[in-house]
Amino acid sequence: MKKLLIHLKGYLKECIIAPLFKLLEALFELFIPIVMASVIDVGIANGDRLHIYKMCGLMALLGLIGLVCSLIAQYFSAKASVGFAVRLRSALMEHIQKFSFTEADTVGTSTLITRMTSDINQLQTGVNMVLRLFLRSPFIVFGAMIASFTIDVKSASVFCVTIPLLSVVVFGVMYATVPLYKKVQSSLDRITLSTRENLSGARVIRAFSNEESEVKNFIEDNSTLKKAQLHASRISAIMNPVTYSIVNISAVVLIYVGAFRVDAGVLTQGEVVALINYMSQILVELVKLANLIVTITKAVACGNRVQSVFEIDSSMQNGSKIVDTLNHCETIVSFKDVSFKYAGAGANSLTNISFNVKKGETIGIIGSTGSGKSTLVNLIPRFYDASSGSICIDGLDVKDYSLESLRSKISVVMQKTSLFKGTIYSNMLVGNQNATSEDIQWALDVSQSAEFVASKSEGINTVVSQNGKNFSGGQRQRLTIARALVKRPEILILDDSSSALDYATDLKLRTELKSIPNMTVFIVSQRTSSIQSADKIIVLDDGQMVGIGSHDELVQNCDVYKEIYNSQFQKKG
Repeated sequence: MKKLLIHLKGYLKECIIAPLFKLLEALFELFIPIVMASVIDVGIANGDRLHIYKMCGLMALLGLIGLVCSLIAQYFSAKASVGFAVRLRSALMEHIQKFSFTEADTVGTSTLITRMTSDINQLQTGVNMVLRLFLRSPFIVFGAMIASFTIDVKSASVFCVTIPLLSVVVFGVMYATVPLYKKVQSSLDRITLSTRENLSGARVIRAFSNEESEVKNFIEDNSTLKKAQLHASRISAIMNPVTYSIVNISAVVLIYVGAFRVDAGVLTQGEVVALINYMSQILVELVKLANLIVTITKAVACGNRVQSVFEIDSSMQNGSKIVDTLNHCETIVSFKDVSFKYAGAGANSLTNISFNVKKGETIGIIGSTGSGKSTLVNLIPRFYDASSGSICIDGLDVKDYSLESLRSKISVVMQKTSLFKGTIYSNMLVGNQNATSEDIQWALDVSQSAEFVASKSEGINTVVSQNGKNFSGGQRQRLTIARALVKRPEILILDDSSSALDYATDLKLRTELKSIPNMTVFIVSQRTSSIQSADKIIVLDDGQMVGIGSHDELVQNCDVYKEIYNSQFQKKG
């Protein structure tokens, strides 16, 4: 948690001004009972209206000054806390962007979203409250005690009993509720995860008519959250009646003792009222302090969770080699005895994979579900690092390249299409921020997207909803391929990204890709028709390469490929 406070750097002025003005506000607040005592003892007792008016004016002035001090403190504390949250969120986002797919898979998307949103919001609230109340509340408690002892030591001795009792109640309730609030936060995390999964998988849930089951699960999670919150709230609810009872009993004792002291001429009526006011101030500030400690406890817990993400170092070390183009070697991609195992997996997903790819070749990759096709192509741009063996791009190990330099030469179209909310034009710029209209039109033509984009009333400026839900599956796939092509990559990886296309469109797409000079293309597909014209086809089975060659060669020599091909093109008779 302490390491996160570095993000307050640059807000030193705000961190000093905010509590300073809160202390000034508290100081003026401590003068109010004394002025009130003067109104009673001098103004009312002597019938001096002018004195009453002066003292009432002084109280109004103290209140106005206190308000100004409070507003200034609120402004600077808000500025510091919001600035802290912005910097922390930006730093966390930058750190997460350095994760390889291994770390992203291990931590989990929902966890990272919770850390980025609710946890940092709780930290922001914690910083804000500390700057406003951490010094103010203790200052008023001790200031009110000192002021009461200067009025009358014997009467103020009531405070010596009341304050410990109040402290026991307030901090006892806090001690009991803090663990409960942690459980509430954990239950809230589960609700967030459940909600996110339901929203992202709404179509799947409806397709399998699982609405009732999901609603039932959500109600159960929500009920668990409700019970945890009610349990914590019931204990917290004890605090107000008990503390106010203690204060009221203390006030009765003060009045009782004060009456004898007034009768003896030691105290005045106004001083008794001042003592009661100080008692009320102490109660209010102790309750505030307890709430502040609960807030700080929550913030510290959230801060530790955020810090735990910062402490996760990427397993992928960035290289130093920076290249402009990949032109040096005839062999553009080379796998040498490459094996790979996912974190926590019991067995390899790929075992002893070796092959070479020349510049400009089209490579097809096929195999049964779970054979390691996507895993293989994800190793080329270093989304994962191979467990053993080496992968070379243009004769140089991928680990020696800087990640930015390596990935600037490669475009990947994932299995799951992902378009961003905005327009078609803004989505195309994700591939290349400096792309011209000609670049975008060329990419749309090659990806077979130009026709349906032109049919839209707004053309390239057509609005794209989140994840491209306002387009069909085939249109989304073609737009993601166009986005990859706008980059004009030297290596293009299509990871089963034409599965929603009809055979004619798929054929036109492959023909256009084949005509692009010097671009090496990897096509992962379940359909032999999509890859049979490739220069080489790699056949995978249970993580092992069981064949490599042209379509005709594999039909003759590879049983796995022959089985896949025959299952899709059965001969009659």
